[in-house]
Amino acid sequence: MHLIICEKQNAAQRIAFILSKGKAKRTILNRVPLYDFTDENRNVVNVIGLKGHVVNLDFPNEYNRWNNVEPKALIQTSPIKKVQDWNIVNLLKKLSSDVTNVVIATDYDREGELIGVEGLELIKKNNQKIKIKRARFSALTATEVKTAFKNLTEVDYNLSHAAYSRQIIDLKWGAVLTRFISLASKQTGKDFLSVGRVQSPTLALIVDREKEITDFKPKPYWEIIAQLKKEIQFTAQHQEGRFWEEASAKSAFQNARQASKGIVIDVEVKDEIDHPPSPFNTTSFLRAVTTLKLTPAKAMTIAEDLYTSGLISYPRTDNTVYPKSINLRKILEMLKKSEFSTEATEILQQPRLIPTRGKVTATDHPPIHPVAVAKQRDLKPAYWKVYELIVRRFFATLAPKATAKVTKAVIDINNELFIGKGYKFIEKGWHKYYPYFEPKEKDIPTLTKGDEVKIMDISMESKETKPPKRYSQGALIQLMDKLGLGTKSTRHEIIQKLYYRGYINNTMPEPTLMGKAVILALEKYATTITKPNMTSVLEKDMDEIAKGNKQMSEVVEESEQMLNQIYSVLEENKSLIGNSIQEALYAQNTIGKCIDCGNDLIIITSHRGKRFIGCSQYPKCKRSYPLPQYGKIVPKGTSCELCGAPEVKVINSKKKPWHICVNMSCSKNNNNYTKNKVIK
Repeated sequence: MHLIICEKQNAAQRIAFILSKGKAKRTILNRVPLYDFTDENRNVVNVIGLKGHVVNLDFPNEYNRWNNVEPKALIQTSPIKKVQDWNIVNLLKKLSSDVTNVVIATDYDREGELIGVEGLELIKKNNQKIKIKRARFSALTATEVKTAFKNLTEVDYNLSHAAYSRQIIDLKWGAVLTRFISLASKQTGKDFLSVGRVQSPTLALIVDREKEITDFKPKPYWEIIAQLKKEIQFTAQHQEGRFWEEASAKSAFQNARQASKGIVIDVEVKDEIDHPPSPFNTTSFLRAVTTLKLTPAKAMTIAEDLYTSGLISYPRTDNTVYPKSINLRKILEMLKKSEFSTEATEILQQPRLIPTRGKVTATDHPPIHPVAVAKQRDLKPAYWKVYELIVRRFFATLAPKATAKVTKAVIDINNELFIGKGYKFIEKGWHKYYPYFEPKEKDIPTLTKGDEVKIMDISMESKETKPPKRYSQGALIQLMDKLGLGTKSTRHEIIQKLYYRGYINNTMPEPTLMGKAVILALEKYATTITKPNMTSVLEKDMDEIAKGNKQMSEVVEESEQMLNQIYSVLEENKSLIGNSIQEALYAQNTIGKCIDCGNDLIIITSHRGKRFIGCSQYPKCKRSYPLPQYGKIVPKGTSCELCGAPEVKVINSKKKPWHICVNMSCSKNNNNYTKNKVIK
């Protein structure tokens, strides 16, 4: 019997369907779908999907009692493998005795290689005589899958070792640092504080940006704007741009407003070329999806589903250069039969297809591109938006350059010089096919030197410099990429984890008091944890494992030495770190003032894990209120006008936010607490 091991069930179904020409039969064994067929050589073939990792790393049970084991002891402790899905593991064991050939057909990257090797090791425990091969593909299309199985290669153990080393390193760093911070700040149980090798430097980027915003001191400036007309009305700004002295601005303003006309003293007109973008890799794709109002995590989930449905190529790639093996014209011919028929036909009419090239060339997978036609009616709206973005980016990389006429006119208004600018497309080029980041056209009349223009209005506007903006999630992923934090496959997951842990909130990541507290304490007493340098070194080392230039054991040992050094610094400042975090957590959990004694009301978690609001002066004051057990509680900073109790907002990812007075007997709530309705 031949066995094909896939990463997920839907990939197994698709591969079985392709290889069997639609004749594969689906059976359920051990509650696991299994696909079987007979190939052209009369071999019985079974195809199984593993649901990702079926085994995972953890410490032995005796090391999982936080209060009994010093976190430092975990650094030198060897993790053990624990089964995640016994149904699949037992099925693999059952099949192993009859297997003669195994083909690993998981996603071709580090994680996929490790998942395949994990399944392989379970089979080899019972059968050492099996023959092993690897099928490598970048799209789940019939052509790619059939080609991959006709040209089987060897398993890349360097790739799997790189992924396995990451598992070990991340487990140890996460467990040691998380336990230390949680124990030091007395935040254990379900309220533990998570700290990680990549997570903490990423959170530090967000916290440091927030500090820049908070510390920013606005500086006043003035602008002078003229509304002018010659055939059409247009805008011109004083050539000074920003006036930093009000007196100078007022003087120029008074001079200009005395005039009724302006004289054009210089005109510069030139054609500007706007080059098409490079093909999508994972980072640029996740940056672009922000225009669709999707989080990177959601967009990546959608992209993975589109891939396993055979609609796009593998979405985890660094490559920004189409390999020569991709028949770009054939893909366009295919898209002529889609809802993008007009665009595909137009691009095909070009005498030559010369795709753009990015800076990164990789050999594992091509850039993200469409590989099959999807119909809008068959996809959910968000799925269609992602598919359309990928299709249009593909078009843009093959489309002509855009050209625009850029005009700059210098206009004398009573000896004050104003600049009028115009931007008009001559050829929209690639923007016609990829409208997501299109420059705005700005009208200006045809002007020549010596022309007079009529002054419609002149105004002086007082403004202030603005603080830097918070990072968008896409921009944060791009910065993580630049700094070597995480990988293309993990960066969006790291950001999602920061949300889940309550360290950040809002669409544009903003640190919570708890997120700030953890980072500010670490920056003060153990700054190495919050900087990208150290984790970037480990990322590069893992790259070297994947290339076969370094051994997994030496990289793991190097990471243990780093962790030992950091832990020594943490131990020296344990009480200071703990107190600093506790103070911030107290502030974050303060809901308002007690109506009985005037002291703080705080969120408390009972020994049974239930949360409620209680007075900080308990047992002197026994005022308390119940709370919803699910959702994030955000103080509104207001008191109920009927009973005086604090008001809060409850945020639940599955429902609309709702507002309550914490006094459940208050008539304002009108049973909305139990019905989860929003109080208007």
